[in-house]
Amino acid sequence: MPPEEIDSLADDVKPLVLKLLRQISGLTARVDELVAQNKALLVRIAELEAEHDKPPKTPDNSSLPPSRGQKGNLAEPTRVKKARKGHPGAARALAENPDATRDIYAERCACGTSLAEAGQELARAWDHVDLPPIRPITTRINLFRAACPCCKARVTAKAPADMPEGSPFGPGIKAAVAYLHGCQMVGFKRLTELCEGLFGLTISQGAISNMLARMGEPFGAAAEQIAATVRASAVIASDETSARVKGKTHWQWAFSCATAVYHVIAPTRGKCVPTDFLAGVRPQVWLSDRLPAQCTHAEAHQFCLAHLIRDAQYAIDHGDTIFAPQFKAFLKDACAVGHRRPDLADSTIAAHRRRLDRELDRLLDLKPTDVEGSHLRATIAVTARDKLLVFLTRRDVEATNNESERALRLSVIFRRVTNGFRSEWGAKVYADLCSVVATGRLAGRTALAAIRHALAAPAPKRTAVPSAG
Repeated sequence: MPPEEIDSLADDVKPLVLKLLRQISGLTARVDELVAQNKALLVRIAELEAEHDKPPKTPDNSSLPPSRGQKGNLAEPTRVKKARKGHPGAARALAENPDATRDIYAERCACGTSLAEAGQELARAWDHVDLPPIRPITTRINLFRAACPCCKARVTAKAPADMPEGSPFGPGIKAAVAYLHGCQMVGFKRLTELCEGLFGLTISQGAISNMLARMGEPFGAAAEQIAATVRASAVIASDETSARVKGKTHWQWAFSCATAVYHVIAPTRGKCVPTDFLAGVRPQVWLSDRLPAQCTHAEAHQFCLAHLIRDAQYAIDHGDTIFAPQFKAFLKDACAVGHRRPDLADSTIAAHRRRLDRELDRLLDLKPTDVEGSHLRATIAVTARDKLLVFLTRRDVEATNNESERALRLSVIFRRVTNGFRSEWGAKVYADLCSVVATGRLAGRTALAAIRHALAAPAPKRTAVPSAG
């Protein structure tokens, strides 16, 4: 309403009209706001409907771990199993060098006649295996001192090198604690109960924490040697998984070669972690999944074909019937050649490489029928064309990154059981322990033997720094 019309109204009507105009103006603004909100909600509904039409992410068609998959119930058997044919039973093999042997001779016949030991033949033999009660061995160290008869100085005996003054716990207890906590995921509280109940050893949680902290030096020295071994390798594989440190998400990385595996826990999943690990070294081949942070670190790169098979399966589940099914068959064919590679001649492997190259060129000319298939095809054509068959040019390169994933599997269980680390040094000690154990297994050592070997190794010599002036 124009101002001149409002001014022409009667004095008793004018306030009412102004009030109504203000209400109309407010309602108009509210309507405009609701219309804009309605448009945003319609867009969101369309996005959710599009997401609803997509197949769910599972361990079979994505990088989700098997623990995140839905476990179905086993179906009841529909028919009675047929009885199997009998076969000789299997028994535990007898020990080659038993600690003790007891010869039991027949003494008397059922008729009452006594039987002589001479001439009796062996009828049956088996091993009886048991553990004796485990008790810690306590050695009291008494250091004496005397006055020198020559200079009258008081001389105190030196502590033995294998039993220094300080922590009362020896290397056997240290190795057992590190093994039970780091490899068997036994928390501090349960570990104190286990030590007392199984070993008869009274130990507090604080003592366990201090013990692990002291083991950081020998484990760290061993881990540095392992890192140098991996860094010097021509082929390096890598993978990562999440870790919890002081209530925050960190990442545990595994860098591996044929003879060693190095673990490190870092606060980032970024490219800086492998860059810092390499320290300027550039290997010939890098094997990993398609995470960008793991790319461009070597002269050549082999993508994990197992990851790509799952990506192709997701495109198939989404509806692609042209590119994804044939690409998945291509990847399985390539993996099969990789499995047979030890028995194949170099010329045969080269022939498979040429055949698979031609097949890949044909596949990239196909037109997928689905958006996920188109996305997968474009990704392969742009970023992965030269990273699928590197393993067919070098026998020291694998087709999949399974070894690196296995190196992190126990750490995933450790994270779920312990819920992570309460200190930075705890995460560092655990990563070094993982390096020691994983590398020891590649050398044929058990986890406990690898820990004992690292603790028994001599400490690295430190270069003395001359004082200024």
